[in-house]
Amino acid sequence: MFKSMKRIIKWAEKYKGRLYLGSVFSFFSSLSTAIPTMAAAYALDKAIAAYWAGNTIESSLIWQTLWIIVGSIALNFLLSYLRAVLQESIGYEVAAGQRIHLGDVLKRVPLGYFSKNSVGDILTGVTTELSTLELQGMKMVDIIINGHAKFIAILLCFLFLSPAAAVISVVGVAFSSLALHGISRHSEKTAAITHQAMEDMSGSAIEYIRGLSIVKSFGQEGASIESFRKANTDLKNIHIKVEKGYTPFNCLHLFSLKLASMGIVFICAWQTLNGQMSLAYFLMFVLFSFVIFGSVENINDAAHMLGLIDSAMNKLEALENAEYIDQDGKDITPTSYDITFQDVSFGYDKRTVLHDVNFTIPQNTTTAIVGPSGSGKSTLCSLIARFYDVDAGKITLGETDIREFTCDSLLKNISMVFQNVYLFRDTIRNNIKFGSPDASEEQMIAAAKEARCHDFIMALPDGYDTVIGEGGSSLSGGEKQRISIARAMLKDAPIVILDEATASIDPENEHLIQEAISALTHGKTIITIAHRLATIENADQILVIDGGTVVQKGTHKELLAQRGTYQEFIKIREQAEGWRIQQ
Repeated sequence: MFKSMKRIIKWAEKYKGRLYLGSVFSFFSSLSTAIPTMAAAYALDKAIAAYWAGNTIESSLIWQTLWIIVGSIALNFLLSYLRAVLQESIGYEVAAGQRIHLGDVLKRVPLGYFSKNSVGDILTGVTTELSTLELQGMKMVDIIINGHAKFIAILLCFLFLSPAAAVISVVGVAFSSLALHGISRHSEKTAAITHQAMEDMSGSAIEYIRGLSIVKSFGQEGASIESFRKANTDLKNIHIKVEKGYTPFNCLHLFSLKLASMGIVFICAWQTLNGQMSLAYFLMFVLFSFVIFGSVENINDAAHMLGLIDSAMNKLEALENAEYIDQDGKDITPTSYDITFQDVSFGYDKRTVLHDVNFTIPQNTTTAIVGPSGSGKSTLCSLIARFYDVDAGKITLGETDIREFTCDSLLKNISMVFQNVYLFRDTIRNNIKFGSPDASEEQMIAAAKEARCHDFIMALPDGYDTVIGEGGSSLSGGEKQRISIARAMLKDAPIVILDEATASIDPENEHLIQEAISALTHGKTIITIAHRLATIENADQILVIDGGTVVQKGTHKELLAQRGTYQEFIKIREQAEGWRIQQ
């Protein structure tokens, strides 16, 4: 249990001074809680003695006792307030910083990390796990450390007035600690299983929600709802089983403390009957016997939670310790924007996608990449942007291996426009300025005009301040594409990668997209994956990819003169683009 507490304190290391000072305030706050009862017992003892002696009770004793009680209550509130000010916000402050840090970590890991780890697992780690730590971490410190501080404060009072009662208290807490250790061990064993069940449920929920459109369109519940139901049932059963495992330890913990409370009452009663303790102090000990263990009783709930917190911290540490793809990278400015692949091989898991790929893309030229589906075209672009690292060979930018760059220093030279555009649930202005947050309003509007999206934006109810749905769901495909091009224009990077940027555009928007792309790519190094003949024909060079390697390379005219994959590709494209409805 205390091992878990050390981890929580280490997690909040930046605020350790506040944490310790808050515990000191908690101790004295607990001591001030005992003072009113002790003062009242002292005054009662004096009053009884005066009564039996036939003397009048001095009014000063009443007033002194009153002011001591009022003062100690005021002191208790002040110390409790100071502890809360110091400790309560620590969890939120640490968690806020850690979320930003985790966002930076996830930005710097290779995309293969997201294939090996499900979105549900990562989402649970960043949200549920961190929220558990954020909300419960400091409460555990308060319950366990401050709870023991309250016990020690009252125990010190016992030592002065009844050492025997103090010994019984310590014995009771010792037996209680054995039970708490059992709770903590059980929590450690079951926490990983519980968290896995929660991650499975989270993943199933995401999958079910994502597939709702398919479920509705086919009028079926689908396999996803079965997976969701099973995940919920499994989580329920695991929670019930875990709680049943806690029951014996909970009973032993509470039984030890209640038995110790009864022991204190009996020993103090025996001392009172034998004249070793006054009646007033006996009554005080009776009250204390029900108060002294109150803070310790609550620790069993904390022991339940510590296993979950340990599991959450394990998950967060695993996320934080994910290997950065640019761990050894440096902030480098390339000498030129020539891109060269030298004997590059790459595969996803155990499946080889590219092998022995060699080519050069000269600066300020346009290179089109064509080939059958699954041949590795998009993978080439992902490797240039270093979303993944090559398995063999190297890729250079301006004669420097891209593995020597940090991701930021590499990607600031590259703009990418994808076929599947993702826009954030934010204003159109912020989505465009995502490419360059410091851009002025005039620069942002100029980029929108060049991307041919200014007119439709101004027709929206709030213009550039219109908030679009998650993923850009409130816009058409062509509108989203043009906003993504405006975003890339505003970044104004010297290298532009177009990954089938016009593949799914409707005919009436196609000319607008082509105009926008022409404006975006003017005077830059262009790599484009495309199927449309107009885009391919004008390229300075065409790379034909098939079976994970470059099978042909040259201009449109040169490749047309060669028998092979490109010739077949052109025939198919001419047939596809030359179709018409027969009258």
